[in-house]
Amino acid sequence: MLTLYYHPLATYCWKALIALYENGTDFEKRVIDLADATHRAELTALWPLCKFPVLRDADRVVAESSIIVEYLDRHRPGPRALVPHDADAALDVRLWDRLFDNYVQTPVQEIVFDRLRNANGDLRRAHATLATAYELAEKQLATSRWMVGDEFSLADCAAAPALFYAVTLHAFPAHCTRLSAYFERLVERSSVRRTLEEARPYFKNYPFESAIAARFR
Repeated sequence: MLTLYYHPLATYCWKALIALYENGTDFEKRVIDLADATHRAELTALWPLCKFPVLRDADRVVAESSIIVEYLDRHRPGPRALVPHDADAALDVRLWDRLFDNYVQTPVQEIVFDRLRNANGDLRRAHATLATAYELAEKQLATSRWMVGDEFSLADCAAAPALFYAVTLHAFPAHCTRLSAYFERLVERSSVRRTLEEARPYFKNYPFESAIAARFR
């Protein structure tokens, strides 16, 4: 049996959860509270960097959300591959996975940590990065229903958590109509909706909770 070590509020954990739900994979959940010393020790024993998500498959430990999704594709495949078998299409999917992680999730974390620490730092660069990422996604969606082509993929597993939190901090520009429509498709997809519902009790711990409440019912 697979076991996912994760936290329901953590964005990178969402990517793995969405992939597991997307393909109907059987697994057990182990919620890790990093503030709990026992939980931290348990996670560190599996992955010394003490970062989640971590997937355990018998004696195999798989870390990092993107690698977990690829591992599932290879070793616990569902009805559809989340990373295409075609090499060029796979590169496109991996590119957008990295874009959402590095250029949406990273500035989101910078803005959130600034609020948590009451740092009142200069966040113009973080907001500018989000704006650029939105423009890139808007252009990409001119020819795609999902982020890469017409099939839901790893890129969409990455996009869902990244955009869900990003839009609470930096609204989509009015002209990004394709991105807005894509986001609505994302949050209504059953695998994403299930992940959101499970995270709902934890949203009170997010410093921009009111922005979530305004968009998510």
